[in-house]
Amino acid sequence: MTATPRLDLQGIAKSWGRLAALRDIDLAVAPGTFVSLLGPSGCGKTTLLRLITGYLAPDSGRLLVDGRDITEVPTHRRNMGMVFQSFALFPHLSVTDNIGFALEVRGVPAAERARRIAEALAMVHLDAYRDAYPRHLSGGQQQRVGLARAIVYRPTILLLDEPLSNLDASLREEMRLEISEVTRRLGITSIYVTHDQREALALSDVIALMDRGRIVQVGTPEDIYRHPASIFVATFVGYANALPVTLAGDAATIDGGAGRLRIEAPHGTSGTATAFVHAGDIVLSAVAADGGPNRLECRVAEIAFMGDHIEYVLNHAGGIRLKAHAPIDNAVFARGTTVSAFIPGAKLVLVPGTA
Repeated sequence: MTATPRLDLQGIAKSWGRLAALRDIDLAVAPGTFVSLLGPSGCGKTTLLRLITGYLAPDSGRLLVDGRDITEVPTHRRNMGMVFQSFALFPHLSVTDNIGFALEVRGVPAAERARRIAEALAMVHLDAYRDAYPRHLSGGQQQRVGLARAIVYRPTILLLDEPLSNLDASLREEMRLEISEVTRRLGITSIYVTHDQREALALSDVIALMDRGRIVQVGTPEDIYRHPASIFVATFVGYANALPVTLAGDAATIDGGAGRLRIEAPHGTSGTATAFVHAGDIVLSAVAADGGPNRLECRVAEIAFMGDHIEYVLNHAGGIRLKAHAPIDNAVFARGTTVSAFIPGAKLVLVPGTA
């Protein structure tokens, strides 16, 4: 495998007429790093990936690989591997020939070609399917062929454009593990596009979260999840509950008169903010006579069995609506039951502004 490079995007911008698809994109990708471009549909992540491949040219800005400007280098000279969302296999070629096509085009001798194909097949666990055709394969197997085809000619950077979106839930999990195993074994610089925050959290060394053509936060999965920089980030990475609050010292009053929370806030903090909490961090119990701090008395509006947990939707008289997850072996509260929702102060994440 060719030594994996550093990738730098500097001031990248791209517009379609009056529509700004990308605005002032700066991103540094260290060698061997797995970076996910995460964001909702239309945020610009696929456009950015196409600029990296060379399928599109930026209106301004530069792309550097190990300090070398490749902004105007054509796609076929960038030596980047691509795994597509739609598999994009040749239906008339066998698995072996699909994987080996790029090697044949590059003039790799037959013996070396066979060796590399065998190596790639072993890496994606498809040795037994070398003579099969795409129509004989499951979706997950076809995507494995796409992955093998992308790595067989030893690219310096691997690009993956929502490669799991066409697979069902069990296959997505299987292929996610496959991609993680292969990329880490190769130590290859990888750029992965997805709108699925769970995929990004599970796969990535670094996440670049995008919104409306900009990168709004860059960090490790844990940084993004535990320290969202804005209301948009907190909502997108899965904080199900947003409580508008007014801060005074280490206490917060929930707007609407719902109650008070003891909260970990910077000393002297005051003003309005939004306190986010994950559904799994809310603890439900029967209503206690004396109440207590950080407890909201709520009525169960909806209940759903989710396999590994019970999901509750709770309504509070102050107009607050909460989602809470409880283990399936806990007591189950029926719809219409009044419960106590305890919100640990240490689990609340404060973000400036009002959701």
